[in-house]
Amino acid sequence: MGLGILDVPGHVPGTTRYWDDPDRPQTVDTADSWGLKCDRSGPVPIILSPQPSDDPNDPLNWPIWRRDLITFVLSLSAIFTTALGPILAANTLTLSVWFALDFTYIALLTGYFLLGVGVAGFFFVPSGRIWGKRHLFIVGLLILVATSAWAGAVGHSYTSLLWARIIQGVGTAPFEGLVNAAVGDLYCVHERGKRMAFTNLAVFGGAFFTPILVGKITHTIKWWWSFNLVAIFCATMLVVVFFFCPETAYRRDASLNIDIVRPASPNGHHANGTEKTAVSQQGVPSTSSPPMLRAIPPRKTYAQSLALFDGRKTDESFFKLLFRPLPLFAQPAFLWAALIQGTMIGWTVFLGVILAAIFLGPPLFWDEVQTGYAYVGPFIGALIGFFTAGIFADWSAKALTRLNGGIYEPEFRIILVIPQFVFGVAGLFGFAVTAQGTLEGQFHWIVPIVFFGFEVAGTVIGAVASSLYIVDAYRDLAIEGFTCLIIFKNMFSFGLTFQAYDWLVHSGIRQTFFTLGGVQIAICLLSIPMYIFGKRNRHFFHRHDLLKMFGLR
Repeated sequence: MGLGILDVPGHVPGTTRYWDDPDRPQTVDTADSWGLKCDRSGPVPIILSPQPSDDPNDPLNWPIWRRDLITFVLSLSAIFTTALGPILAANTLTLSVWFALDFTYIALLTGYFLLGVGVAGFFFVPSGRIWGKRHLFIVGLLILVATSAWAGAVGHSYTSLLWARIIQGVGTAPFEGLVNAAVGDLYCVHERGKRMAFTNLAVFGGAFFTPILVGKITHTIKWWWSFNLVAIFCATMLVVVFFFCPETAYRRDASLNIDIVRPASPNGHHANGTEKTAVSQQGVPSTSSPPMLRAIPPRKTYAQSLALFDGRKTDESFFKLLFRPLPLFAQPAFLWAALIQGTMIGWTVFLGVILAAIFLGPPLFWDEVQTGYAYVGPFIGALIGFFTAGIFADWSAKALTRLNGGIYEPEFRIILVIPQFVFGVAGLFGFAVTAQGTLEGQFHWIVPIVFFGFEVAGTVIGAVASSLYIVDAYRDLAIEGFTCLIIFKNMFSFGLTFQAYDWLVHSGIRQTFFTLGGVQIAICLLSIPMYIFGKRNRHFFHRHDLLKMFGLR
């Protein structure tokens, strides 16, 4: 039982030998490790997991500056695209007057956007699996340029804006679901922590800067210019992504996935002498041969790297891949990840759609500018979450791996739920008490905004924890896993927008957010059995493949 994680005999996908012996040469030939490539940039060599191939077109062989540039460009694109989620948060009162509709209809403009993200994410799975991610990023930006220009030209037609918002959700889906998955393509296990924190800050945290700007934009040049500016920014990023973001998906030989299968010896056998049969990322059983015996393809030219498609990444059926995420909701790890990430995001959406309604009346009488400026707190909270997760994610994984004798377990990522619990629960209960107290003259308005920031910090940390765990524990199912997260969090948030105002009016601020805080405590406590039994869960579902049971692999 390593550090509280219940062990199982034999190799379990996701468990890797992380640290190499510093006195041993880079190419070794032992019972459990032969010729494995290492990162020797630090004082202690780290075995690269997954192992880079000898193919110069393998993203793991690209210079780190190039991989970081791709990550930065995709993250910047994600900021502009996911900004469309809370883009109306500061404009609740303005749009209610403009369209002569009550607040619930304005909240549904956000709800149906989230519905579009959730539905589109489901259909992007097979496309991303079969043809890679590049074409989805480019198509998504094209959709967002067109629909943002459309939303800026709707006039007084609520129905037209509603449909524009739904289709905007479709264009946003690749960036919500695949940017984190691209981190798994571009980096080895020990390199992912800070990058995953950065991409989650872009996908989830960066959006909180949007209402700060939108409130002022609405006050000076009218609300529709917020959409026009998004169209301009997305058009710019379309050009940048096309020229600087090649395909990151790579059809890797199964023998290189040492985080999924056990490394073989040079003769293709395990230490116990049995032949190694692996299941590749494409789900096709194969007997792996040493990768150095394979022909090395030539390096692609820059012009070739601009192609939208560079070959199939799997031979599996489109329709099988389409339905693959659905059975994963019955797998405890994916359900846990969906709850850890999705509920906090749902509470954040809930807070966003009701914030203006809480403070527009006495004693504050906020307008769209003041509502927008209130998002400084959540934005700072997102930065706190980013730095907390970025520092704690890699440090905790490395420290626990050392304590575990050099063996890395993906369950070490679940430790991140501790700061999520502290920030998230404190934020929900603190907002419950101080928002009501502000209306009663007991607190300055900045106090509930600070607690809103704490809640957002917990959201970002939870998103990093769940994303890292899925990538590290189930990398062969990362795309399907992130699709489960997209479907759950967007459908959950969509449902909350329907009842947000009615719930608030019926139960009041304090009782409503006490309920949310209690639910979040229960969900965070699920991390304890997930940490203890996570390895056994991986082992069980490796032997009892849900996708095979449903005929989807």
